[in-house]
Amino acid sequence: MDRDTIVVVTGLPRSGTSMMMRMLEAGGIPPLTDKVRKANQDNPHGYYEYERVKKLPEDTDWLPLARGKAVKVLAELVKYLPHHHRYKVIFMERDPDEMLESQRKMLVRLGKDTQDIPGVRWKDIFQRYRDAMGRAVEEHPTMDVLYTDYNELLVEPEEGVRRVASFIDGELDTAKMVSVIDQGLYRTRTKD
Repeated sequence: MDRDTIVVVTGLPRSGTSMMMRMLEAGGIPPLTDKVRKANQDNPHGYYEYERVKKLPEDTDWLPLARGKAVKVLAELVKYLPHHHRYKVIFMERDPDEMLESQRKMLVRLGKDTQDIPGVRWKDIFQRYRDAMGRAVEEHPTMDVLYTDYNELLVEPEEGVRRVASFIDGELDTAKMVSVIDQGLYRTRTKD
């Protein structure tokens, strides 16, 4: 991987972005994180977030810090990444019903109201973000994207890791990447 390339991990909440960040770190790509959001029951290995990302598009001064690293970017903010950097974007996909149920469980644990979760509209929201990602990549001259299915990654981790390593064009430790996929955290399933 070119050391100036920024690896961006994105997706909807509860889609496996933290797991992918952990995999990339195990494989040899350092994460850009400030560790402000601490690990908890919902993400016991950490969230791998960098708070300044949330200020895109106003604040892009931090982007040089991300070169040669992996950074988590909210799906709705990917379109604001400036064109003067090179990006490899890993868009995490997951069964929408599982994402919704996982989000509900997390909100209940936090004591928050779950009445406002869009339910049936969640699939529409997911498709809208996926479509927006496709448009962002088409319109962005320095961005490539790999859609990675969380559910498939858990079933066939070696194949999924191979695709990620090939996409990034890096010499990653694929065995270590596979070893950090924590099957015990796949607690919300809609399919057997």
